[in-house]
Amino acid sequence: MTLSPEIPAAGAPPREVYSVSRLNREVRTLLERGLGTVWVAGELSNFSQPASGHWYFSVKDRNAQLRCAMYRSKNVFVGFTPRAGMQVLLRGRISLYEAKGECQLAVEHLEEGGVGALRREFERLKAKLAAEGLFALERKRRLPRFPRRIGVVTSPTGAALRDILHILARRYPPAAVLIYPAPVQGAAAVPALVAALGQASARADCDVLILARGGGSLEDLWAFNDERVARAIHACAVPVVSGVGHEIDFTIADFVADTRAPTPSGAAELVVPDRAACLDAVARTAQRLSGCMRRELRTSGTRLEACGRRLRQAHPGVRLLQQVQRLDDLELRLAGAARSLLLGAGHRFAAAQVQLRHHSPQRALADWRARSQDLQGRLSHAAQQQLSRTAHRLALARRGLDAVSPLATLSRGFAIVTGSDGALLTEATAVMPGAEIEARLAHGVLSARVTGRK
Repeated sequence: MTLSPEIPAAGAPPREVYSVSRLNREVRTLLERGLGTVWVAGELSNFSQPASGHWYFSVKDRNAQLRCAMYRSKNVFVGFTPRAGMQVLLRGRISLYEAKGECQLAVEHLEEGGVGALRREFERLKAKLAAEGLFALERKRRLPRFPRRIGVVTSPTGAALRDILHILARRYPPAAVLIYPAPVQGAAAVPALVAALGQASARADCDVLILARGGGSLEDLWAFNDERVARAIHACAVPVVSGVGHEIDFTIADFVADTRAPTPSGAAELVVPDRAACLDAVARTAQRLSGCMRRELRTSGTRLEACGRRLRQAHPGVRLLQQVQRLDDLELRLAGAARSLLLGAGHRFAAAQVQLRHHSPQRALADWRARSQDLQGRLSHAAQQQLSRTAHRLALARRGLDAVSPLATLSRGFAIVTGSDGALLTEATAVMPGAEIEARLAHGVLSARVTGRK
């Protein structure tokens, strides 16, 4: 039965009736225009990746969940494989999947939740301090070439301090080392680092200051990304060398410091010269001084020989040979490029042929014909089974009916006797002599008159 919309009363404004498709389309447009790009944090679940390469999953918290879709053009830039239970941070545009009327987030960026938050805080503070000029190159001071005393701000029990002391003793034994102990990880690290930097700046008894810590995760190094530590480095009256983490680790302290070293050991190598290198430099200077006169005497001969070489190199025959060689090289490159293009075109042609055979109408028709024959055989078999079961049930019913039918009793010589009124007679006293009766036999009916009864 088809339902027609109710006809509005006379004088009422006309009703605008939406189809489901149109309503979903309008809702999708309103969502996309109204919210724009949003950030969402939550727990990832129901992750799936079909053959298309797109990602479909949900993000949820305690009270709700949101369907998400991240298309292949976006998810190829994600540096990890999502898994259920992972805390993630998403950026995308809210939309509506019109086919099912479901709200979903079209994800453009995906990152892990905890590290991503620290990265955003890192970038925020970095931009803020850069805008204030704390990273400006013109404010960075040069390190003293031959420091007499070196200050080290680090943990007194860490491996970084042992490495620094070992390198300073090996490279430049005359320099004294003054240690400003401070924890480099945990809640007490930031205040202790700020206090140590302030004390070193106030005392000014060091020529250069090393701020060091060994490698670790982003969370482990987070004390060196604190704004208070950055401002303490900026305010320090002594040049600061930052040697925090490994070579790939960058902290805010690295950008504020006068010099950044890739490791604590690298910081120790930066602040002092190498004693052996200095001795070698003195020896090389002496050798250069002793050989200066000999080189000056040989200068004229060298110049003459150089002029002869330049003349031979500038000969037209030499240049012609170089151009011929360049022409041969270009010819080889052109032939290689042509072969590559032909090989690529052959691969694409073969792939197109495979796809054409795979999507051929004849193949689809053969598949449908085979399926039709299979269904027809199954239908015929099912019909025969149904007819067989029905015939069996009919035979059983017939035997049951024959078992209770009075006609079966009549076939054994019995008769059904009724009076003139059609009532069934079961007793002789129910009819008087002279009355007419009927006896129904297995085949036919007999009319009789009662002549007596016993």
